[in-house]
Amino acid sequence: MERRDDPREAVELPPPLTSGPAPCPSPEVAHDLHWARDLRSAVRCSALLLALLLLIDHAAGALTGPRVLLWTGLAALLLLVLYPARVAVGEGWLSTRGLLGTRRVRTDRLMSVRCLDGVGQRLVLRDTSGARVEIDPRLLVANPALWHRLDDDARVSALRGSLVCGTTALRRLSERVEDEAARAVFKVSGLD
Repeated sequence: MERRDDPREAVELPPPLTSGPAPCPSPEVAHDLHWARDLRSAVRCSALLLALLLLIDHAAGALTGPRVLLWTGLAALLLLVLYPARVAVGEGWLSTRGLLGTRRVRTDRLMSVRCLDGVGQRLVLRDTSGARVEIDPRLLVANPALWHRLDDDARVSALRGSLVCGTTALRRLSERVEDEAARAVFKVSGLD
């Protein structure tokens, strides 16, 4: 009789993902609930910029065809910059879909998780096959279903021993998610 002492062997491995199209949505797939709102905000900002630039040019009497094209191009560029990535998390994977394509990592085979500080904080996930995804940590705080799915798979990675860097970043993010959830409960119950 074979004895299994290694906890990594006790974890049931999910089937590998194919390199084909993204998995179809199922009840176990969590999506960013605020993506449509963020997209509408990006479109509104771009439209407002275009309207203001055209209004100023019209008031100054300098509105011409080439200037309309210039301002329209500038508003379109702003829309490209503000366009939010669409994030989905399923069992064993996380994908982001932006204007330039889809990126996917195996969250059950994470190798590193890093939090990059700067003007906009980013969470960088890298799996054992070298795939890399960057997401905004605020997205996980605002969407607990995304966080819980990612956290479950990160624990599987840690049990397997593939997650060699990033447990501190995940712990800090977990604390942020829990703090935000507690604040929401207190706010709803009137205990602010």
